[in-house]
Amino acid sequence: MPSLPKKIQIVEEGAREGFQMEKALIPTNRKIELIDALAKTGIRDIVAVSFVNPKAVPGMADADQVVDGIHKEPGVRYNALCLNARGVERALATGKLDLTGNLIAAASEPFLKRNQNRTFADMFDEINKMVKIYKQNGVPVESVAIGAVFGCNFAGNVETSTVLDIIRRTIEVVDANDEKLTLINLADTMAWATPVAIKRTVEAVAKAFPGYRLGLHLHDTRGMAIANAYAGLEMGIDYFDASVAGLGGCPFAGHSGAAGNVCTEDLVFMCDEMGIETGIDLEKLIECARLAEEIVGRPLPGSVMRGGSLRRLRERLPEAA
Repeated sequence: MPSLPKKIQIVEEGAREGFQMEKALIPTNRKIELIDALAKTGIRDIVAVSFVNPKAVPGMADADQVVDGIHKEPGVRYNALCLNARGVERALATGKLDLTGNLIAAASEPFLKRNQNRTFADMFDEINKMVKIYKQNGVPVESVAIGAVFGCNFAGNVETSTVLDIIRRTIEVVDANDEKLTLINLADTMAWATPVAIKRTVEAVAKAFPGYRLGLHLHDTRGMAIANAYAGLEMGIDYFDASVAGLGGCPFAGHSGAAGNVCTEDLVFMCDEMGIETGIDLEKLIECARLAEEIVGRPLPGSVMRGGSLRRLRERLPEAA
């Protein structure tokens, strides 16, 4: 069993993952307000928007305006989700994002068809196009995020052998373009994972692809995200996507309770109590979670935003005799 990491990297997805799911359109200035507040918490990586078809995801129709309005905080990297070559071109055209060459794949073809109207063959063709555009613009291709790794609402169980094959074929495409992946991000897009599945899959991927950093993107639809994150920590995972206040979800997942990623402040709280460094100020992050709830105008699923941090509670308690 790998040892627990001493430090982890958290990539904040709330503004992107969250606002794409809201039925009511969120005003552009309020999106910017949340992103700017998150950038002052110690978070160093923020995925601010998606560059996707606005007809399919109306909540991201103002992506260019959001990026243009961000007040960039020194030391914070602002990125965007791009599903295809056109998305990469739009992201590059902003001139304001700190793009890393991130590729998008899926381990379920039925989900891929629903999400991007593609077959596996189409997916690898698009990945090849994305790699070439990144390379032409001097953006190193660093990572691939693979959706539906742990199961799919349209295909059922996803075999580990399928996941390994998708990773292998992606690496082959990247290598053929003289680029080098360093991170493989395993996504529980439709919340099928349990801690046992996390450990089993991470172990298989680590064994098949030694030398690659592994990450987790965990949805909380069935309340398993924080437990799955803990299982990931036990396997030595030190890279997690997370969503402030538990905002968001996948609009193509095929269920009504499409909860967002593992809640950022809940993950930070757990790591703080375990002695794992995140570099994030939990109190400031809780304020952001409450801001997110105020912006969307409804209760959000985060727990620590309501219970508070133990540091504040300990400060108020009398010293033990």
